[in-house]
Amino acid sequence: MLADGTRLRLMWLLINGEHDVSALVTAVGAARPAVSQHLGKLRLAGLVSVRREGRRVLYRCRDGHVRRLVAETLHAAAHRVTGAPEHD
Repeated sequence: MLADGTRLRLMWLLINGEHDVSALVTAVGAARPAVSQHLGKLRLAGLVSVRREGRRVLYRCRDGHVRRLVAETLHAAAHRVTGAPEHD
């Protein structure tokens, strides 16, 4: 699920708070249908949860375990890109 760049960007946004689809579309620069499809896949995989607020649907990272998973994935990628030494 996190191998796709758009999904990883969405998760990065969602570990920092709740967002609706419109805000996520603007933030990642992808088309609304694509963002909705990615969010559906993330929700089906159990990485994202939703909450309704009136007519708005707010997406958020499911829990602390998923937040840490996403953060560690991004830190590991940063080490690969920058050549920083790996942690034991």
